[in-house]
Amino acid sequence: MENDNKQRSCSYLGVEASVSELIAVCIADDNSTIGSEREPVEDLEASVSQLVDFISRQRAKHENIRSVGIAVPGLIRRETNRVDFSARIPSHARIDIANEIRTKTGLEAVIENDANAAGYAEYRLGAGRGGRHMFYATIGTGVGGALIVDGRVWHGAAGFAGEFGYIAVNSDGMRLEEVASAENIVRRTRARLHQDSTSSLNRLSEQSMTISDIQNASINDDDFARLMLERTGTYIGSAVATVINLLNIETIVIGGPTMMAGNVLLNSIVRSARELSFTPSFESTLILAGELADLAAASGVALLAGEKGR
Repeated sequence: MENDNKQRSCSYLGVEASVSELIAVCIADDNSTIGSEREPVEDLEASVSQLVDFISRQRAKHENIRSVGIAVPGLIRRETNRVDFSARIPSHARIDIANEIRTKTGLEAVIENDANAAGYAEYRLGAGRGGRHMFYATIGTGVGGALIVDGRVWHGAAGFAGEFGYIAVNSDGMRLEEVASAENIVRRTRARLHQDSTSSLNRLSEQSMTISDIQNASINDDDFARLMLERTGTYIGSAVATVINLLNIETIVIGGPTMMAGNVLLNSIVRSARELSFTPSFESTLILAGELADLAAASGVALLAGEKGR
């Protein structure tokens, strides 16, 4: 853990366990961030064992850690504190992660959906700070959402609220995640690339193209890359309009790795949301880009672990 301030003690640890990486964030008693550390996931099927070892190493470095929070992609059943379903890491649903951590490290663990955790961090520490109610959407490997009401994550009846990626975005029932996840943005870009021979993306092998390539091309004023991100923003904006019309929420924060492409995506989201939402509701809603980048989920679940541990 790279310490930013050695005078403060790491009291609560948050770890995001994604399909590719473990990201840890330590926070002090005053909720300030101490530092962060990350490592690649070696074997997805054995990722819980690696997660427990990762936490054990953090505790060895920071003896004052009182509890840990784990942010994962999937549905978390509140009464059991377990992953009920995970499309991206199915093995998480077969293991009592909190019990594994407690048994091996002695730490109590809070398990939270990664979008809920990231949304809570943006509410407390990032773009949504100072507000009362907020909706958060994350656009990356998947598409997720979180609703913060009166300063608390709203989990719904069983704990599964906030599945923003499942909102239908056309009359055929196509879901937002089917067009706006990183994988699907790349898929749609590949399918249309032959229509623009001037794009810098043509210099890449279609099979090797990544979302980062599209983002970088857009930042470098590649018209085709910008067009693909703008069209993605149109889809996201239509789903955002649904949130605005339904909730009349005061703040919407859009985060996640795909948002790190300048303002192209955000501006398109705002335009689409304006066109498709009830004007008085749109005018009372502030739509912002997230500020915490890829540390949001780990930071948020550290905060949640701290609140439960106090």
